[in-house]
Amino acid sequence: MYFTADFLRRGLRPGGRHGLSSRESRDPIGLAVAGLNRLAQSEVIDRLGLRRQTEQAVFTVTRSGFRGATAAGRTFARMGTRGAPGTRPAAARADDRFDLTPTEDEQMLVDVVGEFAAEVVRPAAADADAACAAPESLLQASLEIGLPILGVPEALGGISEERSAMAGTLVAEALAKGDMGLAVAALAPGSVTTALGLWGTDAQQQTYLPAFTGDDVPAAALALTEPTVLFDPLTPATTARRDGDGFVLDGLKSAVVRGAEAELFVVGAELEGRPVLFLVESSAAGLTIEADPAMGVRAASLTRLGLSGVRVPADAVLGETDGSTYTECVRLSRLAWCALAVGTGQAVLDYVTAYVNEREAFGEPISHRQAVAFMVADIAIELQAMRLVTYKAASRAARGEDFAREVALARSLCADKGMRIGLDGVQLLGGHGFVKEHPVERWYRDLRAIGIMEGTVLV
Repeated sequence: MYFTADFLRRGLRPGGRHGLSSRESRDPIGLAVAGLNRLAQSEVIDRLGLRRQTEQAVFTVTRSGFRGATAAGRTFARMGTRGAPGTRPAAARADDRFDLTPTEDEQMLVDVVGEFAAEVVRPAAADADAACAAPESLLQASLEIGLPILGVPEALGGISEERSAMAGTLVAEALAKGDMGLAVAALAPGSVTTALGLWGTDAQQQTYLPAFTGDDVPAAALALTEPTVLFDPLTPATTARRDGDGFVLDGLKSAVVRGAEAELFVVGAELEGRPVLFLVESSAAGLTIEADPAMGVRAASLTRLGLSGVRVPADAVLGETDGSTYTECVRLSRLAWCALAVGTGQAVLDYVTAYVNEREAFGEPISHRQAVAFMVADIAIELQAMRLVTYKAASRAARGEDFAREVALARSLCADKGMRIGLDGVQLLGGHGFVKEHPVERWYRDLRAIGIMEGTVLV
């Protein structure tokens, strides 16, 4: 019996495998699943004749799943003037020229983030994908280079002198060149602070933003996606109803980044026929969280967020209740995903270019084959088209102009051609493209998210 008890104790630690975060704090059912799985692998149960009973127990508990409460989180001190408008970043200066060259400040930021992506993100990507969790050291490093406060106005402790859609797009692209999953994990808190900077009231900004501009930055997540067939982000199934001096939220959100550790959520819900954003603290009663691993973007520790009778105060509404704020949030999120597609596509192009020039067949590099050279050229052409239309949408958003048409074009192009780039990247590596020894198979899986994911990140 000592052997069995010790065997189980070693198996109850968070393993970081099969969709479970390496920092997961398991509830009793989660512990039971871990223990039963470890026991099912033991030869002891065969000697005791308990194989069938144990496997049945594993099946039953796993089928039912495990669910736990969200992180208790900190208590955000209520500050600011309730109902007063918040501080807004100024719109970027308009220029009649169509010039997408980054400014000196933007280029400096991209250089820093690009170095971070190459030296920190890329080496950690494979292990993070397998563990479905970003390394804590990497997340801490992302705080040090200012990612959470990129979209926060200087007056509120951030680094943004003007609206940051263009800078955010460039940063997302640079990070995704290292790894899309880790980029999403690092950008998630900054997406919430950007939303607060764009639409928050004075009270909301003064209550929440100081936590993100200090030393102990909380995890936070934007929750728009829902696990429904043909999901339309502009008509969420999650509902909000007025109740006394507040609101009650009910529904289920999916693809919530680092939900198990998030302390603040921006949740989309339908209120009186209009989609609206709500600020929900993780300590709110009625919130539950469970693992939601996907085929790609696995390092972002995706989860499902359940809302069952979650009560929030009247001032939890973020932005307008006529649907305009929510619609702009969806568009800025789609813009962020386009930037991530461009960065990952660039990673594919760089990798396959070097590969086909070094890989030899019949005494010469395979890049000398016309079919191979044309395929690489097509990747470069489509990637540049994706980049230009994404930058154009971002520049219009930064200037405060209507960018609905541009972001729709960018979304369509990046979803279609991004997947094609991933597919061609795998094809160019042949058998090597199908194995995890090379990162292209992971980038292929990640690029599939562009046409599916809604919310999660924004610029």
